Amino acid sequence: MIRLEAYQSGHYEKAYGYQYFVPTAINAEWVWDTPAINALLEKAAVKLGELNSFSRLVPSIDLFLQMHVTKEAVISSRIEGTQTNMDEALLPESEIASERKNDWREVNNYINALNNAVEELEQLPISTRLLRHTHRILMTHVRGEQKLPGEFRSSQNWIGGNTLNDAVFIPPHHQYVAELMGDLENFLHNDQIKTPALIRVAIAHYQFETIHPFLDGNGRIGRLLIPLYLVSEKILDKPLLYLSRYFERNKGLYYDNLTRVRTHNDMTQWVKYFLAGVEETADVAVRTLTRVLQLKIEAEQDIHAKLGRRAHLGLALLQHLFRRPMLTIGEVAQLSNISFKSASNLVRELETMGLLQEFTSQSRNRIFGFRSYLSVFEDHL
Repeated sequence: MIRLEAYQSGHYEKAYGYQYFVPTAINAEWVWDTPAINALLEKAAVKLGELNSFSRLVPSIDLFLQMHVTKEAVISSRIEGTQTNMDEALLPESEIASERKNDWREVNNYINALNNAVEELEQLPISTRLLRHTHRILMTHVRGEQKLPGEFRSSQNWIGGNTLNDAVFIPPHHQYVAELMGDLENFLHNDQIKTPALIRVAIAHYQFETIHPFLDGNGRIGRLLIPLYLVSEKILDKPLLYLSRYFERNKGLYYDNLTRVRTHNDMTQWVKYFLAGVEETADVAVRTLTRVLQLKIEAEQDIHAKLGRRAHLGLALLQHLFRRPMLTIGEVAQLSNISFKSASNLVRELETMGLLQEFTSQSRNRIFGFRSYLSVFEDHL
C-alpha cells in the first residue's frame, strides 16, 4: 500500500559523470487523506460521465471523432515544437510548403498512430506492446526516425540541456526501462487493488514521463496513454478526452508539477492538477459537441431550404464533410456520383450559402473546406 502523502518518488544512482533518477515502482494500492482529492475526483468523474453519455446521444458520433483526433494531434505535436495548424493538418501533403512538410508529417503520423491504437484496443489491452506499435507509427519518416521507432531505448537519454552534463532531468538507465514499464502495465491492470481509474492513469502518466522509455516521442505517447486507457477501461466509449490543450496552455505549470513529484515527493499536487484537467477538458469537449450538433441542425435546415431537389446531394455531402472537412470538386463528383460540372455547381451553391470556403488559390484541384465546422475546433486551440 502506498499513502499518497507519504510517497517517496525514487532515488538517484551514479553513472560515469552524471546521476540518473530511478522512480519507485507504482503497482500497489494507493490511499490518501487529502479531502480535496475526493472532491476533485468526484467532479472529474461526473464530467467524464456526462461526456460519455453525451457522446452516446450524438447521432453518428464517429463523424465528428476524427476532428477531435486531428485537434489533439495538432496541440500535442505543438507541445513538441511543430507549427502545423488545423487547416494545414487536413490538407494533402502536396499542398504543404516544403519547409513545413516535416511538421505536417509529424501531426499526421500522430493521427494515424492514435487511430491505429484505438483499433488495436479491440484485440489488445493497453500494454507496452501496444505502446511500442503506436510509437513505431508515430516516428515513421519524420525527425527522430533513426531513434529506434517501436523499441524501448538501449542508451541513456535526458530532458533539457544539450548534454548529460547540463540536462534538466536524466531518466533511469536503460537497464531499468523494461522492468519499470512492466510494473506500470501491471498497475493499470491490477484488479486486486481498488485505486480509481482516474487516479491510476494520473499516476501512470507521471511514471511514463519519468521513465521516458523511448529515445524520442515520449511526450506524445505519454499523452496518448490517457485516452487509450480510459477507452480500454470502458470509462469512455470513444477517445474524446485529450489533456494536451490543458497541458499546453501553461506548459511551465505542467512540467513544474511533474518535476515537483521527483524533487519533493509531491504526488498529491500532481494528482490534483491532473483531476482538475480532466474536469475542465471533459467540459470543453461537451461544449464542442453541443456546438457541432447545433451547426449540423442549422446546416441541414439551410440545405433543405435552399437546394430544392438537389438537397439530397447536399445532405449526403454534409455527412462526409463532418468526417473529412476538406475536399476537391473531383472528390465531390466521385462521392455524389455526379459529373464534374454538376459537382462544381453544387460546391458553388454551398459556397454561396457559407458552408464551403476555398482554401487554395489555384485554378485546378482547388480545395474547399467546411469553415464553420473547422472554427468550432479552432476556437479552443
